[in-house]
Amino acid sequence: MIRAPLQLAVLIFFAFISSSFAYGPLGHEILGAIADRKLAGTPTAEKIKTLLDGIPLERASLIADDIKSWDKNGPDDRRGIHFPAHPEIEQQLHDFWKANPPSPEASDFTPSHHWMHYTDVPVLDAEKYGAGKTGRGNWDVVHTIPYCIGVLRGEIAEDNPRKITKTIAVILLAHCVGDIHQPLHVGAECFNETGEPIDPDRGATGLGDEGGNSLSLVHNATAERTRHYYHSFHAYWDWTRCAI
Repeated sequence: MIRAPLQLAVLIFFAFISSSFAYGPLGHEILGAIADRKLAGTPTAEKIKTLLDGIPLERASLIADDIKSWDKNGPDDRRGIHFPAHPEIEQQLHDFWKANPPSPEASDFTPSHHWMHYTDVPVLDAEKYGAGKTGRGNWDVVHTIPYCIGVLRGEIAEDNPRKITKTIAVILLAHCVGDIHQPLHVGAECFNETGEPIDPDRGATGLGDEGGNSLSLVHNATAERTRHYYHSFHAYWDWTRCAI
């Protein structure tokens, strides 16, 4: 059973996230690399090395996004990401992806692995996560992180419906602890038909911006940057914050 050592690892993830800008691939890699360095030479590092079959946290931090390449044609698609040097981990990832498909019924019984990266709490009144209902879900990032910790502690069986083994739990934690510190992964603005911000938890109805994903952005050219179109404001934030 793995208890205190991996709890320490989780604390290290949180302690150093503020300096890592875990937005986009580079930010996630920085977070994982910091954890690798801080854990080096410890018993925890050896346990993680065993669980990840030698994959460093720097690389593991990207896997939860990498498997989105399977979403169109499934995990057996040759054009998707694969881990030939780690067949047991790839099989666990296949099982996890199939248990949490990308476009499930909108229920908590069959969640999407995409849901585990974010929560869309309305930001208008700066409410706390537990103060409302809109944008939350039983399989959002706020619930995924403690679920993974429960698996690592042995409080949740590895053969659970979500197919989150100890190895998958470490992979998800290496990524989701970064995601939960990206503001657009934990909040969303909602608007009425005239474009005014509203709070859906106070009886107003409208559309949400899905953490900036439904807002397109054109970055005008400057002397330093060429004109660039971003599919979403969320993508702009991810990439430009990593560059700062």
